[in-house]
Amino acid sequence: MAYELTGKIKLIQEPKTFDSGFTKREMVVIVEDGKYPQEINLEFVQDKVALLEALQPGQEVTVSFDIRGREYNGRYFNNLQGWKVVTVGDEAVAHSADSHYPTPADFGDDDIPF
Repeated sequence: MAYELTGKIKLIQEPKTFDSGFTKREMVVIVEDGKYPQEINLEFVQDKVALLEALQPGQEVTVSFDIRGREYNGRYFNNLQGWKVVTVGDEAVAHSADSHYPTPADFGDDDIPF
């Protein structure tokens, strides 16, 4: 199941590559939540690390992510694993381009197929 959050980027960590070849990079996004803003840590792994290349602290973004959980030595851990990042300005442009669907008023009398 996919989730989304929107907020401002606080920081983007440097990528970490482990001996196994596994690569991850973390980003913290500040989400306004009433009186107490929340600082949400999201991780991006393998090929998704590249999604953070063009981003900078202070940008407002919408992040799509999955919740991942695991057990280790009797303790349970959760991670928010990002897989899509859209800057809020780009999102508005994308929605406005998709928002116009043809209506009968868009066609002339000669455009009717019947």
